[in-house]
Amino acid sequence: MAQQIMKIYRTSDPEFAPYGKKLDLNCDAILEKARKIPMPESGASYEPSRADLESDDLMQIFQNRIYGEMPIQIGYCWGRNDRLNALEWHKSSEINIATEDFYLMLGKIDEMNGSEYDSSLVKTFLVEKGEAVEVYATTLHFCPCVKDGREFGCIVVLPKGTNVPLEKKSDDPLLFRKNKWLIAHEANEGLVARGVYPGIHGVNYSIMDF
Repeated sequence: MAQQIMKIYRTSDPEFAPYGKKLDLNCDAILEKARKIPMPESGASYEPSRADLESDDLMQIFQNRIYGEMPIQIGYCWGRNDRLNALEWHKSSEINIATEDFYLMLGKIDEMNGSEYDSSLVKTFLVEKGEAVEVYATTLHFCPCVKDGREFGCIVVLPKGTNVPLEKKSDDPLLFRKNKWLIAHEANEGLVARGVYPGIHGVNYSIMDF
């Protein structure tokens, strides 16, 4: 029942302001390139850095306007996902650009109780095709969810080196990749088996049930 009554917001709604903001950018060129990338046979895929997307002129715009001349990478997350499953965060904003409509399930770091998180605190937002949004460093997020059962595609801009394997084991049990802290829903056996801390409790929401 909880899945069916959860409200879905738009990024133009005031409820999005604590999580991020819309960006006024012309992304047509990079969206055209991203839409040519074949969908994975099953599930979702993510590549932190893709040369075919980083050759776009937007690379310099992102680097100079959004990240203050810090080195950046442009990657792609695409495929099929309909469930919360996990939440991650970075020590930096993340830019998401939608090749097709998708949903983001978002939380806030200050809602965490140590390493634990109650999934009922998550809010869901529709990101519309062609839209670019900045997701703040204080926002918990994960893989986008499909709209109407279709595949999703999300261009992902982050500081260079984010989401690549760690060079040495960290004392922080939540640090899963470089600049990527991650907790899994306790019901997600796949991520837990990979060593992700099972910190999310409550319903593992599916967008298909909304």
